[in-house]
Parts: sequence; structure tokens; C-alpha cells
Amino acid sequence: MEPDLFTAAAEERQEKDPAGAPLAVRMRPRTLDEVVGQRHLLVPGSPLRRLVGEGPAGPVGPSSVILWGPPGTGKTTLANVVSRAGGKRFVELSAITAGVKEVRAVIDGARRAVGGYGKETVLFLDEIHRFSKAQQDSLLPAVENRWVTLIAATTENPSFSVISPLSSRSLLLTLEPLTGDDVRDLLRRALTDPRGLDGLVGLPPESEEHLLRIAGGDARRALTALEAAAGAALAKGEAEIGLSTLEETVDRAAVAYDRDGDQHYDVASALIKSIRGSDVDAALHYLARMVDAGEDPRFIARRLMISASEDIGLADPNALSIAVAAAQAVAMIGFPEAALTLGHATIALALAPKSNAATVAIGAALDDVRRGRTGPVPRHLRDGHYQGAQALGHGHGYVYPHDLPEGIAEQQYAPEALRDREYYAPTRHGAEARYADAVEWTRRHLGRGRD
Repeated sequence: MEPDLFTAAAEERQEKDPAGAPLAVRMRPRTLDEVVGQRHLLVPGSPLRRLVGEGPAGPVGPSSVILWGPPGTGKTTLANVVSRAGGKRFVELSAITAGVKEVRAVIDGARRAVGGYGKETVLFLDEIHRFSKAQQDSLLPAVENRWVTLIAATTENPSFSVISPLSSRSLLLTLEPLTGDDVRDLLRRALTDPRGLDGLVGLPPESEEHLLRIAGGDARRALTALEAAAGAALAKGEAEIGLSTLEETVDRAAVAYDRDGDQHYDVASALIKSIRGSDVDAALHYLARMVDAGEDPRFIARRLMISASEDIGLADPNALSIAVAAAQAVAMIGFPEAALTLGHATIALALAPKSNAATVAIGAALDDVRRGRTGPVPRHLRDGHYQGAQALGHGHGYVYPHDLPEGIAEQQYAPEALRDREYYAPTRHGAEARYADAVEWTRRHLGRGRD
């Protein structure tokens, strides 16, 4: 059976017997107004609104779309909504299992549908980044000739994972992770909507919060867990989904963790102190608690970047690069995959040699400035490029270090009041040992070293 016919048959079964479909399918929005989150894509006059024919001008611009965003943010949902608008055929393929043969079968079916019935086809291709260049090339004729409206979904940056000819013919829409409030609205709608649980069971606040932590911003995961827990509660004859039932059903303990209270700061503090103490196992434990509780991964990444400078510094100059790279990756991929990146960075920082010499150095320098220990900039260091500066002696006597064989000139750089002040006291830990040697050598050649 052709993929498009298989999809059509499956949809027909779900329409006739909606109770047999999973909750996430039954609650799938039918219009853009029912979509939760993605408000930046749903404003009046937006490309998505025009694509479904809203507005006096109807659909305009590229007929193909690339949806880029984390799992569970509504990529499949948006594709379904577009197909429903105007009664278009909807065909869904996954790049994990489909190949060129399946794509060509869909395209042939789309051409027949247009020629025979005048009906347009929406092809939803999930995880397009898994298609090779040749496989993506096979889509070009259909997109170019508008035989299909291609809606391609990816969790990876399309700039690197989608070929240029296809990208240039498509509209790129970036989906943002769902917020806790977005998922909360979805859960509450599913509890009461006739298409969902229709008021059969309640969800106390503590169970709702645990479901939100489990979901991690993934709408599909939230609804799947809700459906399983509701079934368990009803089987027990319970009117509400208790926390113990929810824990049993989804096999996840409700870890005590208030993202706005003491637990938030206590666990974050314990994570950083465990890294500082080089206890990699304890650090991973506290990281896991934060991840499992649905902590904002960007908050964790920020703490790791601070730790890299505060507690490691130049003992391992790569530590900050690792932390910054982790923060960038987290911003791109989100949970659940971001847990891998955060774990990677946490292990690297915990096992790195430690030094707070850079922290102490900038702290001491700031303390002097705040206490008024400054003084004028030495005359030979002042800007001498503007008119009249030479007459004031600005820049006079400055020695250009690059003109000297060793690249360092014995001249005063600090203000007179701080001439002999030394802020940076490097350790001999890890890579900082070579900085200790460099500091000793440069201070001696600047005329401030100890004999």
C-alpha cells in the first residue's frame, strides 16, 4: 500500500473511532487558534496564517516550510493544521524509515491527485536532517513545481542539515520550547475536553507539577503520561490522579524541587560546590536532580560557565570553552538531549585542575578601584593621536614592545599609586604552572621582579 493511502486510512480510522487513538492524537489542534505556544508564529498575517488561507490575500509566498525546533513543540501538529485547511491530502513520512522510493511514490500520488481530483497534497517529512543529500535532492522537483506542499521538520540547524536548493525554496520557521504554562494549559484542556478525558478524572496541583517536570516542555510526553496515569487512577476507582499513582505509572519519583524556592538555590549551590571540590559523582547527582525536576537548562549552563572561570580559571584554559560550547548547544537542542551536553560539561569541570587565582585577582583589583586607589594614567601611556596631545606630553617616551628582541619593554604601566601592586598570584595547578612562569618572567623584565 502506498504511504499516502496508508496515512489516509489511518486518519480515517481515527476520525471514525477517536476513542481508540492516543490522547496526544485526539487532542491534536484542528486550527491554529487551538495551538499552544509558538505565539510568535501565530500572529495575524504571519506566514503560517497565510499558508492556511487566512486573510483576504490567501496563501502567498513559498509553499514549502521547514519547521526547526525541539521535540514535542508542535511540528507535526502544525503540519496537520495546514493539511486540514482547504481539505488537503496529508501524507506523513519519517526520514528514519523512508527513502527515495517512498518519496517518489508520494510525489506520483500527489501528481495524480492534482490531475484527477484537483486536490493538493501536504507532505510532512519528519527528521529531514536524516536524509542524505541525494535523498533531499529527490524532493526538489515536487517542491519546485508545487506538486506537494512540503512541511519538513528537524531538530537540527537547517543551515547545516538541509541542502541549499531546498532551503532557498522553503520558508524557515523556528519553534521555541514550550513553557511550563503552555504545557499546563494543554493538560487542563485534555482533562476537560470531550475529545480528551472529558472530566472523568481530576489532577491535583502536586500531580500537575510533577507532570510538568516529567514533560520537560514536550507536549506529546505530557499527554502520554497523563493518559497512562488517568487509566491507572480510573482502574483503581480513584476520582483524581494522586501523586503516588502518577509515580507508579510513569516510573519517576516526584523529587522535591521548587524551581522558585530554596531547593532551586540549594541544589544549584551543591552542584557548583561539588564541581569545585572535584567530586564528579556528587556533581552528576545534583545535575540529575535539576534535569529531572525540569530546571531551565540555560540556568544550569550559566552556572557552569561561571564555575569555569571562578574555580578553574587558567589551571585548565579549555574549561571555559567547554562550558560556553555547552551553553550554545543547550540553546540549540533543549531537553532531553541537552542533559547529555550538561553532563559532558559537568564531568569535564569537576575533573579539571582547580585555581581561583583569576577570581582573587579581579576581586583585588576591583577592591582597590572601589577604595579609590587609582591615580592618573602615566603620561607616556596616554592617547597621543589627537591635536594638542603632543604639546601635553601624551605618549612621549612610550616604548613600543614589538621593537625589542624579547617583545617586552621595561616601563611603568600602572598608576604611580599602584606601581608595585600585584593582583594575580598563579598556582602551580595544571596548565596554570606555565602562567606562573610567565608572570615571574614578565614582572622581572618590567623591572618589578624579585631577584
